[in-house]
Amino acid sequence: MAEKEIGVVSNYFEHVGAASIKLFGDLKVGDKIKVKGGETEFEQEVKEMQLDRADIKEAKAGEEPGIMLNQKVRKGYKVYKIIK
Repeated sequence: MAEKEIGVVSNYFEHVGAASIKLFGDLKVGDKIKVKGGETEFEQEVKEMQLDRADIKEAKAGEEPGIMLNQKVRKGYKVYKIIK
């Protein structure tokens, strides 16, 4: 499967396990992403996103949604969308 870089982690909120992602490309709930940085690399499905504390179904390039992540990440980690 191909992958396309679509964003970068701009902040991580450890107490809730969520990260804000500065997007270069569009992202929807249901998309599969891969997060890479340091010694961390994992894939997961985007199950929910928030923008300004409101649930959203999709986010566009230039936006910075919050996404729940399965693992701890750090600022600067790259986010890729997995393309089938």
